[in-house]
Amino acid sequence: MAACRLGRSAWKAGLGSLRQASTSSSQASQGLKLGEKVYGSLGGAGLFAGLFIGGQVFADSFEIHPTHLPWVHLRYFKSMDHAAIRRGFQVYQQVCSACHGFDFLYWRQLVNVAYTEKEVKAMAAETLVEDGPDDTGAMFMRPGKPSDLLPKPYKNDKEARFANNSAYPPPLDQIVRARHGGIDYIFSLLTGYFDPPEGVDLAEGMHYNAYFHGHQIGMAKALYAGVMEYEEGDDTPATTSQMAKDVSIFLHWTAQKNYDKRALWSVYFGIPMALMFVGAYITQKRYYAKEFYTKVLYTKLPRRK
Repeated sequence: MAACRLGRSAWKAGLGSLRQASTSSSQASQGLKLGEKVYGSLGGAGLFAGLFIGGQVFADSFEIHPTHLPWVHLRYFKSMDHAAIRRGFQVYQQVCSACHGFDFLYWRQLVNVAYTEKEVKAMAAETLVEDGPDDTGAMFMRPGKPSDLLPKPYKNDKEARFANNSAYPPPLDQIVRARHGGIDYIFSLLTGYFDPPEGVDLAEGMHYNAYFHGHQIGMAKALYAGVMEYEEGDDTPATTSQMAKDVSIFLHWTAQKNYDKRALWSVYFGIPMALMFVGAYITQKRYYAKEFYTKVLYTKLPRRK
């Protein structure tokens, strides 16, 4: 940016000095035009150099941006991978739910998406939910129902910060849409843990992550080989990249639960709209071409004697 300002100031200063030194003679006028060209070229070169150099120095040079991955469900006429959503929910239950929760995810929303109604009722019944008050005014615990929210790991924000070295684990409802890079960033973050480079000193309780802003994150590496196994009957290997992929797709679904429905409606409306456009174009060319493209000339008739 310094080169950019230098080029702009040089152009203005040179042009002003030439105009002050110009006289009414033709030679001075020619010199003014020549000077404008010279200083204009120098100013343009300075602006270009400033943009080029400034972009390298100031545009997050030390941040690694996540690579765009070829997610199948982001292609045209493709739906969410519901098998991956099911596996991703297992990853969340067995690994992520120890620290993170959801504010607006109900058990019933998993029905016909990743599980059957019977499976969802069985999973919800394994949890205990505080309800009440009863006839005596006391609160009581009961088995969960599909209409309940998924249980949270902490009762409030202060308890969450106290248990995580003052770092607050955010709810995951809209985490994909709330982070620049979306699902690519989530996958890269989960797989971006490395040993810190030489010369990098980590604060106490922090971990090095190549994709996290500042590269120091309070969340330890959660996905690694052997941390969990998928349910019986699923032969998918629980590798780090596979678990990161599945939970990223699951979190994308939680952020856009109507993703498949919107994709389907785009087909329902897109095809008729395309047919209507083609029909309107053919009609315009066939029946209204004369009105649009005929040139009409009016000739003044001679006056009668």
